[in-house]
Amino acid sequence: MSDITQLLLDAREGDSDIGDQLLSLIYDKLRSIAQQQLRKMRAHDTLNTTALVNEAYLKLSQADQMTYRDRLHFYAVSSQAMRYILVDYARRHSAQRRGGDWRQVTLDQAVSHTSKQPALLLDLNDALERLSELDPRLVQIVEYLYFGGLSQTDVAEQLEISERTVRREWTKAKAWLTRELRSYEVDE
Repeated sequence: MSDITQLLLDAREGDSDIGDQLLSLIYDKLRSIAQQQLRKMRAHDTLNTTALVNEAYLKLSQADQMTYRDRLHFYAVSSQAMRYILVDYARRHSAQRRGGDWRQVTLDQAVSHTSKQPALLLDLNDALERLSELDPRLVQIVEYLYFGGLSQTDVAEQLEISERTVRREWTKAKAWLTRELRSYEVDE
């Protein structure tokens, strides 16, 4: 069992004095997840890696009912929290909604153009919410692989499914999201 997993288990048992120790062990990984998400989202210059990590850690540490099974579960939930923070950020900074001259885009195009069109990040979030109504596990796979930077092996372990299933469902999720986002304009 890793040190991180043990600390998470201790926290679940009520040890409130482990926050600093836990943060020192997970900070680099959280920064890596945040950098990856900011790079993919091309978030506005005023939101930096440190701010995203700090906000996510605060959100995670204040969650009363949240218990983390292990290190992978914690990182998966962290990547989800960061995604929600970025969506909230895009909502606050989105002055215009989409309009005119629609054309098809892929998931990668949608995410890579969010700095020019913050509304597209909101549209991606809406599509993920619609997908969660159909198949919540597909959304988890997108969050863990695309937003969280977990490996397919880690995702398979986290969701207790085979790597082959992860690959198949990742392909299915990307196709569904591409179809959902196909009518949004992307300025290249």
